[in-house]
Amino acid sequence: MRIPAASWQSAKWRRRAAFLVVVPCAGLLIGALNIPGAWYAELNKPSFTPPNWIFAPAWTVLYFLIAEAGFRAFHSNVRGTAAKLWSVQMVLNFAWSPLFFSLHRIGLAMVVIFALLVSVLAFVRSQWFGDRSAALLFVPYAAWLGFALALNAAIFLLN
Repeated sequence: MRIPAASWQSAKWRRRAAFLVVVPCAGLLIGALNIPGAWYAELNKPSFTPPNWIFAPAWTVLYFLIAEAGFRAFHSNVRGTAAKLWSVQMVLNFAWSPLFFSLHRIGLAMVVIFALLVSVLAFVRSQWFGDRSAALLFVPYAAWLGFALALNAAIFLLN
């Protein structure tokens, strides 16, 4: 039995919409549940620390890029390397905020963000020749994570 093309396209858009809703909402929920608070305010921070207000809009944009890349990876091959790497980076991404802001484990958070950056770069590499658009969607994310890793490492060293 063949699935009509219109039905397949409708299902594809529903899956894309699910990624574009669930991923940013989950990310923003993790952020809301792990607010920096007084502990973070009292830490010694490097001069390149951005103002707190920049994080929510930056992560909102990044989560939409992450969601679209994830949709593309899963739509292409749900059991493929890219889908697995995307899943790994999501677990690491969602682990960082609780480790850093709620548990105050700066060093462990630094290890997690390093692993996160490695998984994101591995995703880019795995997609570069198969789905260049998905790979490019992760480039701003990788750049942000490189900055975040430097910031995490500086805070670790200063405290």
